[in-house]
Amino acid sequence: MEQNYCVIMAGGIGSRFWPVSRSNMPKQFLDIMGTGRTLIQQTFDRIVKIIPVENIYVVTNEEYRNIVQNQLPLVPNENIIGEPMRRNTAPCILYANLRIGLRNPNANIVVTPADHLIVNEKEFLKNISEGLEYIDTNNSLVTFGITPDRPATGYGYIQMANEGDDSRFVPVKTFTEKPHLELAKFFISSGDFLWNSGIFLWKHDVIDSAIKEFLPEMYNLFVENKAVFGTDEENVAINRIYSDAKSISIDFGVMEKAQNVRVLKTDFGWSDLGTWNSLYSLHEKDLDNNVVLGDKVLISQSSNNYINTAGTQKVVILNGIEDLIVVDTDSAILICKRENEQQISDLLNEAKLKFGEGIK
Repeated sequence: MEQNYCVIMAGGIGSRFWPVSRSNMPKQFLDIMGTGRTLIQQTFDRIVKIIPVENIYVVTNEEYRNIVQNQLPLVPNENIIGEPMRRNTAPCILYANLRIGLRNPNANIVVTPADHLIVNEKEFLKNISEGLEYIDTNNSLVTFGITPDRPATGYGYIQMANEGDDSRFVPVKTFTEKPHLELAKFFISSGDFLWNSGIFLWKHDVIDSAIKEFLPEMYNLFVENKAVFGTDEENVAINRIYSDAKSISIDFGVMEKAQNVRVLKTDFGWSDLGTWNSLYSLHEKDLDNNVVLGDKVLISQSSNNYINTAGTQKVVILNGIEDLIVVDTDSAILICKRENEQQISDLLNEAKLKFGEGIK
């Protein structure tokens, strides 16, 4: 276990869960499922059962450092890596990988988002163990593919190659980001495609070599300053690096280009909790297929709605509505057709321009 490490990525702003998720307290730090533990706490609770706590790292935006410390007090402070600005997942992973490499260049590393839902924890931990054992003896970049149960358009897809050995770790043929509905239906019917979970496993030196090959400018930015990591000069160097670093995902920057990518087909009850609709699909519903969260809600002649007023003490009466998302907080209200929820982030940006940054 001493060779095994985990990087929890917790830097997102969760704009698609506005107005509950705000830039000063995004969704990974919220108990969005009503379990008594926030999403990042649930992620930690799972992974600490298989990775030593001293080997768990959290990469987050610097402004969330105190939140992480408060919510995950067992994680050593030196393992909380603060990013000065958001640059997507490739810089985040490279920075954490270099920090871990200074401690253990032979590390086996799990990388996981902080804000995903895992229903079958036992199966998840079994898959993590399988993955760690595989990467320990194979120079592969491993990702977890989720068995799809519907033609979702909000997920990325991984196409499995037909060729390969008898291993359950199958070569990857293609990656596709968020296809339109007809293409998603084709993916499901073909049986060759899995949802991209965004969970990765690799050895320190394998991902280091891949980033060096496919993102050389970014790699050099970090490596040229590696000598100051862990010193008082690190913050100044990291601010300079992130100012110059390209904003790019590890999927697009590395995984789609590398030839040594393998996918493990998994089924541990996964959701990336990316949208209000994802929450709608997970919650219990009334006889009219409404999800209602809130103590003072009266609905009539309404169906297929997601209604969340848990953040307010208002009495809310709804009549004759269908297929809507209704989320009410003390300072803002969202009313949106469920089919249009992918537009929420764009509309929020427009609202910020019109009404000021105070609404974020």
